[in-house]
Amino acid sequence: MKVPFIGAAVAAVLVTACASPQDKERDSFWALYESTFKTAKYVDLTHAFEPTQPVWPGFGPAKFKPAIAGADLGDFAKKGDEFTYEKHGFIATAYELTTDQYGTQLDPPAHWDNLGATISDLPASFTLRPLVVVDIHGQVAKDPGYHATIEDVKAWEAKHGRVPEGSVVMFRSDWYKRWSDVANFAKAPFPGVKLDTLQFLHNERKILFHGHEPLDTDTTPTLEGEYWLMHNHFAQAEGVANLDQVPEAGALIAIGFAKPKGGVGGYARYIAICPPSWPHGVSVIDAPGAPLPKQPYPLKRNADGVLVPTP
Repeated sequence: MKVPFIGAAVAAVLVTACASPQDKERDSFWALYESTFKTAKYVDLTHAFEPTQPVWPGFGPAKFKPAIAGADLGDFAKKGDEFTYEKHGFIATAYELTTDQYGTQLDPPAHWDNLGATISDLPASFTLRPLVVVDIHGQVAKDPGYHATIEDVKAWEAKHGRVPEGSVVMFRSDWYKRWSDVANFAKAPFPGVKLDTLQFLHNERKILFHGHEPLDTDTTPTLEGEYWLMHNHFAQAEGVANLDQVPEAGALIAIGFAKPKGGVGGYARYIAICPPSWPHGVSVIDAPGAPLPKQPYPLKRNADGVLVPTP
């Protein structure tokens, strides 16, 4: 028997009224996803890391290569055999990583301070925060070595209000567009953030951390900004991309990172979550993620060992 709509609605109200507080919270969170996060626009702020990319010369590049069997596995594989689609039904990649300070990253205090928190100490509450984007790309276009000032932050506040406590503040310089210039990306002059700006953001505005597009905080001889951050137990993001594609205010940032035990750097994934009307990015409706798209050609390793679709 079909239940009339009005009766179904009343039944739903009765069920909700009788629901436990935990059930109400669950339903409220799921409703928030359906009403907000499902239609929001998602913008990736992360460079994919690979062997050929900017890195501090003291570390050198990573190496990608096929994974091999680490032990004899009977008729399936002998020790040292490369796993292949044809013989084993799967493949895997081995990564020779010269450093955890590689690509888009999250630096914890232990990077500089032997009493600092490591990447595996960071709390799960890092996951989702308000995103503030301070735009200095105009200044950087005139002066590649421009360093963000307190006045730049206050100019943002004059337009958007006080920087939210606990937020992540990213400095847009558009330096990320030079990522393919591997030989010069990390060489000075490049844009940075002044020490007093970092102190203002942390001491006065109580932010979670800041982020920038280059691979260093500043170009002072002692890297004074990074030194101060790490020794005062603050984290920072480096090598961020696509800040020109997110709003200066009103977005959130989702923060994910690898969790090596005792790690002093995190291979990070930053995603900006923007309002549904924002012109950049994709929504869950646009890109549901399951099933994932099929490659246009079979995957083969290029000269760097990276898997790419190859005709």
